[in-house]
Parts: sequence; C-alpha cells; structure tokens
Amino acid sequence: MAITTQILWLFLLAIPIACIAWTVTHEEVFREPREYCIKRCKEGRTLLERKFFYLFTCEYCFSHYVTILFLFLTGYKLLMNNWTGYLIAGFALVYVANAYMSLFGLLRQDIVKEKAAIKAMETSNEKPKAPLL
Repeated sequence: MAITTQILWLFLLAIPIACIAWTVTHEEVFREPREYCIKRCKEGRTLLERKFFYLFTCEYCFSHYVTILFLFLTGYKLLMNNWTGYLIAGFALVYVANAYMSLFGLLRQDIVKEKAAIKAMETSNEKPKAPLL
C-alpha cells in the first residue's frame, strides 16, 4: 500500500475509533454501564478488577482496545508489512483518535459556553413590563 494511502487510512480509521471510544466513555446511552464500571473500579477488591473496570471509563484507555479490534478487522499496517506495522499503526491510530476526541471535547465545551451566554443575554434583555393603569 502506498504511503499516501496508508496516511489516508490512518486519519479515516481514527474517526470510528474516536467515535466508539467517546460514546462508550461519555455519552448518556452508556451511562448505567459506565456508572457500574466507575463503582467497580473504585470499590473493587483486587488491583486487576479495579484496572479492568477503569478501562471502560477512560476514553484514552478504551481507545487502545477499540484500535486493537479495528486492526484485527481491517489488517491495517503503517509503514511496514510485518508485525511492526501493526504496532506502529496501533499507536498512531490511538494518537489521532485521541486528538479527534480532544477537539470534539473542546468543541462541545465551547457550544455549552455559547448556549449559556445566549441564555444569559436573553434573560437580561427581558425587561419587566410596566403595569397597565
């Protein structure tokens, strides 16, 4: 595979990896399982149990496992055609996916801030009506 194709795959494969990792670790649809995992990672009896359940609460950690799944499904390799290509691709995909998630987090934060500012302006512009005499 040509290097330009490999780079294109890198940036495209990182999109679904970031989407899955973000959805599982942040969105409302997985709130109940995530809360269970948070509880188990704080109250687990063994170190292995606590670390296992932590994996489902951290987008960075979880993105590694999603990346491994995608490497298995696609056979994507970066720069080399042997096992080192998988290794390089794995870390590169995690890096790009986490960059996407960071940008998405900042974008969402900015949207929430803008909505709050608009709501504050709307409430300050509403003047009480003078009573009719």
